[in-house]
Amino acid sequence: MAALPHPGSERRGVQGPEAASQAVGFQNMLEQLLIHRPEEPIPFMIDYLYQNNDNVPKIVVLGPPAAGKTTIAMWLCKHLKSNLLTMENLIAKDFSSLACYQKMKSVPSVLLSRLIQERLRAEDCVKRGWVLDGIPATREQALMIHSLGIIPRHVVALSAPDTVLIERNLGKRIDPQTGEIYHTTFDWPPESEIQDRLVVPAGISELETAQKLLEHHRNIVRILPLYPKILKVISADQPCVDVFYQALTYVQTNHQSNAPFTPRVLLCGPVGSGKSLQAALLAQKYGLVNVCCGQLLKEAVADKSKYGEVIQPFFEKEMAVPDGVVKKLLCQRLSQLDCVQRGWVLHGFPLDVDQARMLTGRDHTPNRVFFLNVPLDSIIERLTLRRTDPVTGERYHLMYKPPPTMEIQARLLQNPKDSEEQVKLQTDQFYRKCAELEQFYEQAITLNGDQDPYTVFEYLESGIINPLPNKVP
Repeated sequence: MAALPHPGSERRGVQGPEAASQAVGFQNMLEQLLIHRPEEPIPFMIDYLYQNNDNVPKIVVLGPPAAGKTTIAMWLCKHLKSNLLTMENLIAKDFSSLACYQKMKSVPSVLLSRLIQERLRAEDCVKRGWVLDGIPATREQALMIHSLGIIPRHVVALSAPDTVLIERNLGKRIDPQTGEIYHTTFDWPPESEIQDRLVVPAGISELETAQKLLEHHRNIVRILPLYPKILKVISADQPCVDVFYQALTYVQTNHQSNAPFTPRVLLCGPVGSGKSLQAALLAQKYGLVNVCCGQLLKEAVADKSKYGEVIQPFFEKEMAVPDGVVKKLLCQRLSQLDCVQRGWVLHGFPLDVDQARMLTGRDHTPNRVFFLNVPLDSIIERLTLRRTDPVTGERYHLMYKPPPTMEIQARLLQNPKDSEEQVKLQTDQFYRKCAELEQFYEQAITLNGDQDPYTVFEYLESGIINPLPNKVP
């Protein structure tokens, strides 16, 4: 591996139209606003636009020991004219107080994230981007880095069998002058001058490598799920040049999605309108986080969290949980990493305009709102005929999913909430507040929910992936 291959005929991926590029830049700026929440947003946006670095490389290269991640990271930096960030150069660069960590090659996650943040503020990283080599190494590091607004555009994860990696590691040699990595079998330098100065790196014995591989496997399975839309896994059990070209091709592509933005979907509708089913279908197809407000309250109580202790008395008395408590719990959930990164579909909140204003006031405004309208007769048919088998817990519907035997039918029970009186009351309460809620969400799309569920889903999909309709005055 004496030199980086020069792909003279390689071309970057076809760039999209200028409007698409501007849209990506605007979305990136909004993401940074959401993460940092500056007290003065206007100067923050001006500074962001001044940097004008929406298209520079922001790459993470991960992999087990001896997979070649440092080699790939170095080659990517040379080809893209970017900056290589490693644990070693982060510690060594003007941080003499961190000398105690140099031998351990380990830095606390909080300190490491601050080192990276400080380094990325430098002009060369702002203008030419960066490649992180082997960072983050743990889920804690990944979450800490993300909380500071450091979000890669591409994550390359190398993979190979442990036996291959152990064998490869035993033959590793390093040039102390250049940092280049060579191998006694696969990549021996032809120059005798370089051969003479190569040294055996520490920690490459079979036992030490096996221990490092075990630690890597424990950590990587908790890191990769954090990057569902920007991850590319590449087999490292092939020639290094082939691995490089696959990585290079990937990091030069722009991510595309069925949706032109990070969806924040709100489903409104009366009880029995099918919100839960549609939310599950959207979450499954688009990878959104399914946030059911009622379920969130139950989970808080079950987990005995600080909010759960406040909610518990209201559950016991069958009283409505105060809006303020619901808002805090909901905003906490929508601020978590998976919701910010993947988007979400919310149902069960808001139920009125006051609650809608609470949601908007916390920078969790939905960008797609749907109202599922279903007539009262259909709702009554859907809900009042539901039954539960107290023996097995199986749920039935007397019309759509009748019990298989008369014996089972005889013991079925109805939830008191599914009585016709309760269903009429809840439906009436929703529709009395529905008009104001629809007026508040001016760009909301109203759908007929009284049809086949998958037909409803097709209309929802269309409303998500297409531009918002223009409202006629």
